[in-house]
Amino acid sequence: MRTTFEEQLNNLHLRFSEMGMMASEAIMKSVKAYVQHDKALANEVIKNDHIINKREMDLEKESFEMIALQQPVTSDLRMIVTVLKASSDLERMGDHAVSIAQETIRVKGETRIPEIEKLIAEMGDMTTSIVEDALEAYLKRDSKMAEEVANRDVKVHYISAKINEMCIENMQKSTENVLSGTSYMLVASYLERAGDYATNICEWVVYLNTGHVVELNQKHVADSDYDENN
Repeated sequence: MRTTFEEQLNNLHLRFSEMGMMASEAIMKSVKAYVQHDKALANEVIKNDHIINKREMDLEKESFEMIALQQPVTSDLRMIVTVLKASSDLERMGDHAVSIAQETIRVKGETRIPEIEKLIAEMGDMTTSIVEDALEAYLKRDSKMAEEVANRDVKVHYISAKINEMCIENMQKSTENVLSGTSYMLVASYLERAGDYATNICEWVVYLNTGHVVELNQKHVADSDYDENN
């Protein structure tokens, strides 16, 4: 009986990890589609989102069944709860990837601002890296790594704020920049939220190890700190 339960738990763990890779790939592809104005790649991200959604529903169903039927001990229960909660964060990341892909299609052919798109590409790389490292911290059950990854998210917020400033400046200069500027700010906000969900996963890693739900603090990063580290 215990052997069967451990197999189910390992399978749950594996399927969650696969879902994490799907969400990370969706974010990466959506940003690539956006900065390269690739409508076909954007449509691919939109088309494949149902796979992430279904995986989240399957994991939720499996998690509730294991809790109800197996009556897991405390440490096992924490793993099931972690997968249940963190898979919801991954599903929302997928939704934001779709939103970025939809922006690719909506603004295709409009006035573009290369320096802002360069920042969006950088922000996308940074967000994808945070998501991937949050998942690695989960796989390793490494609370220290989870805290370090969560602290990196402040740089994503910094770039988002910088993009907003640049967009407003460009929209004030010319009405031709209004549609693209609005789109850039939306995309930056979607990536910022994806980073926040990765931080949530880091918090669930700490919960998995300690049993305590924590809010990981993020240190303020001044402009000079950001420039020095990048």
